[in-house]
Amino acid sequence: MLKAYEKPPFTFEQQLERLSERGLSIDDWDYALYKLKTINYYRLSAYCRPFRVGNSPSSAPRRFVPGARFEEVIKLYEFDRRLRLMVMDAIERIEIHVRALMTYHLGHKYGTFGHADASNFHPKFDHSDWLQKIKDQARRSSDVFIAHYEGKYSGFPVLPIWMTAEVISLGSLSFAYKGLKSEDKKAIYGQLGLRDNRLGDWLHQLTYVRNVCAHHSRLWNRELSIHPRAVRDPVWKPPVTPRNDSVFFVLLVLRYLLRTMANGDQWREQAAGLIEPIAREERWRSAMGMPDSWREHPIWR
Repeated sequence: MLKAYEKPPFTFEQQLERLSERGLSIDDWDYALYKLKTINYYRLSAYCRPFRVGNSPSSAPRRFVPGARFEEVIKLYEFDRRLRLMVMDAIERIEIHVRALMTYHLGHKYGTFGHADASNFHPKFDHSDWLQKIKDQARRSSDVFIAHYEGKYSGFPVLPIWMTAEVISLGSLSFAYKGLKSEDKKAIYGQLGLRDNRLGDWLHQLTYVRNVCAHHSRLWNRELSIHPRAVRDPVWKPPVTPRNDSVFFVLLVLRYLLRTMANGDQWREQAAGLIEPIAREERWRSAMGMPDSWREHPIWR
């Protein structure tokens, strides 16, 4: 039988005392109070968990391991925050690149409004549902070019494909790609250096990861609920790439796709500089799905 939730709200001072009583060392109480006020105790508790004895969310309250420090919790929190920003930067570049490839290919093959014709997609694709969603996205857009088009041309909210690409979400883009005919998919993924069609699975996973980042949720050690199917290429399989539901797998996907674009190497070095201090500890590497020799991974190099 379910019971009522009866835990009362604590003051910031009580929250800090609670952490201290459970064994978390706090060197600067003023600094710690400031962080609790700007981050939120419940949000920060997710970053406390790796420092607790047993590290089990179902067995709270748990004491902290000897030597655990508040500053180390904040360090982990800040790493995750910066990691999300780094991942979002890469996803943005990739999304815009894929938009450009799809727009160019479909526009030249099927015409300005070819994306509005269900016959240009796979027969099993739910084209009507997808088209309705992008119509809704066009209606909700506040972009000047949308208002200009609506006021001058007939047919709104159906837009030319190059305008449509500017208003659809990454989820709608991913969904549309999966609905393409095989030859159209090949024309797109071939320009990204792929030998087979894994791009659809990658876009699906990146859409999920983007949503995690956009909602400021914990990413660094998350076990991703969306993960790609196995592929033939052995470099993407264990033990070379241990887990396809880990953040390290996502970083490899981003690195792979960015190789076809300018600044891909620069992003890798920036990401490596962020990860390196955390990756020195085996427990953090393991939580991210990273092998010991992650820098030497064939895709990361």
